[in-house]
Amino acid sequence: MSALLLTNARLAGRPDRPVDVLLDGGRVAAVTPAGTPAPVPVSALPEQVDVDGRTVVPGLWDAHTHLTQWAMVRQRLDVSAATSAAHAAALVRDRLDRAAPPPDGLPLVGFGFRWATWPDEPTAAVLDEVAGEVPVVLLSGDLHSAWASTAGLRFLGIAHHPTGLLREEEWMPASPRIVTVDDAVADALVAEAARAAAERGVVGVVDFEVADNLTAWRRRVAGGWDGLRVRTGVWEQHLEAVLDAGLRAGDVLGEPAGSDLVTQGPLKVISDGSLNTLTAFCFDTYAGVAGPDAHGILNIATDQLAPLMARAHAAGLRCAIHAIGDHANSLALDAFEASGARGSVEHAQLLRPADVARFAALGVTASVQPEHAMDDRDVAEELWPGRTARAFPLAELRAAGVRLALGSDAPVAPLDPWTALAAAVTRSRDGREPWHPEQRIDARAALEASVDGRPLDLAAGGPADVAILDGDPLAAGPDDAPALADALRATVVAGTLVAGRWTHRAL
Repeated sequence: MSALLLTNARLAGRPDRPVDVLLDGGRVAAVTPAGTPAPVPVSALPEQVDVDGRTVVPGLWDAHTHLTQWAMVRQRLDVSAATSAAHAAALVRDRLDRAAPPPDGLPLVGFGFRWATWPDEPTAAVLDEVAGEVPVVLLSGDLHSAWASTAGLRFLGIAHHPTGLLREEEWMPASPRIVTVDDAVADALVAEAARAAAERGVVGVVDFEVADNLTAWRRRVAGGWDGLRVRTGVWEQHLEAVLDAGLRAGDVLGEPAGSDLVTQGPLKVISDGSLNTLTAFCFDTYAGVAGPDAHGILNIATDQLAPLMARAHAAGLRCAIHAIGDHANSLALDAFEASGARGSVEHAQLLRPADVARFAALGVTASVQPEHAMDDRDVAEELWPGRTARAFPLAELRAAGVRLALGSDAPVAPLDPWTALAAAVTRSRDGREPWHPEQRIDARAALEASVDGRPLDLAAGGPADVAILDGDPLAAGPDDAPALADALRATVVAGTLVAGRWTHRAL
């Protein structure tokens, strides 16, 4: 690994302080005023790259991904723009008119529909009208439901269904038919997705793929994985294998030595559902919904969750608990308190003020996906009336001293940290006025929440994981939020390095 000197660089928010950044041995060896010798010995005469005044920041992380699903979705029919079942069906018809149908026995798979506020019902009959005997399976944007044609239901092994819309526990047992592919195919798609992520300045992800991640990532490491860093989560059904292997948080997964790019991440547990599926577990009922599930659905009781978390904690693992509704979040915090576990609540989408304070008191990280606020603003106003001032409360969490970690939940939102950062800073997209602008955080806070705890000034000794940007994300932007959102989303990444090795270079 040769030494590399990035000359004529600037640090974020410091336009008048040009620096040289020396990377050596996979670490940041020195950051010195431009043109001055580095005060440390180097392993070899460094290669020099003049970055011509560009901004150098710590490489960005996505704190919540489903990496294989994201890699697969990038190849699938995008139906996220659908505003009704009829609109989604028209997108399917257009795809079948423009391209050959899938090979016999395989379905046309789409992704991204959000049906909760549609004026018409997503039924198998609607898809049958445009697809006939071609199996069609559309995955919802939050992955908590699927919509299938009659032939698509047969492909999933479901002989009869009253509607064709499969929710939560109806969908999960059938999902492996759609969300899994051969190992070689999956590995190639993941490698390509990692290269695309590097083009956006990403150096690492937390991977919560619903799979045997220990086996999958050990296979990829053995195959020579040299992409981004991966912190790989473990689900309850695979926890025993991780415990038997004696793996603790941060341990390298490769055998016998392997790559230190892939390490053990947290135990992942889903405690409730999602807003768009009407299953996020809330204290109040959903508007217009009655019956036993009008508050949403709790997937695991606290008296089951806390012992599971305590077991993981005793084994040296952190915990990552999915909670979207305010009641689910409160119960997740109860479980952290009862178990003594450390870790994060994933999503933290709707919170009571008292629970914001509990996040801080318990030291629980709020792992949030700001782009979900842009996706969900309209449906939240309809289904959670009077509650949206405390939805995605990023400013309130930060003011309380809660550590934030930004992510995408890819494929629910794109694996692009600038998309998340723009949503956090502006609460605006598509030229719309900001949604609850009082919950915005400033660009420095958003960037700090996107770099896995690294100092923005690239302290010596840290990993040589950096991104080189054409502009400074902390520079004063346009006064209007929509324009600033567009500018942040369009951030140009000129280069990305992981452990001092180029994973993307366009300069």
